[in-house]
Amino acid sequence: MWSTTVAAAFVCAVGTAPMQCARDPKPDKAMEEEPGEALYGLAEQFRARGDKDARVATLRYLVNRFPASRFAEMARQDLDALGAPAPAKP
Repeated sequence: MWSTTVAAAFVCAVGTAPMQCARDPKPDKAMEEEPGEALYGLAEQFRARGDKDARVATLRYLVNRFPASRFAEMARQDLDALGAPAPAKP
């Protein structure tokens, strides 16, 4: 009896759990931003406003915090172009 109750509870719990899909590895099909993308977008907003110090700080944070992000390499290139050396790669 007890095992039947446990089994029924398990089936109910699994049956009502939200379905979660695996993350699509293709960036063009991503449904949400990754942190590096969000930070790079923020840096671009600072560029548009002419706030160089905030842009540099954001790009450096991106490189430090998410060094493996595809946006980290873009941030390094931007920092070099700004004459603000990027932190060394780990």
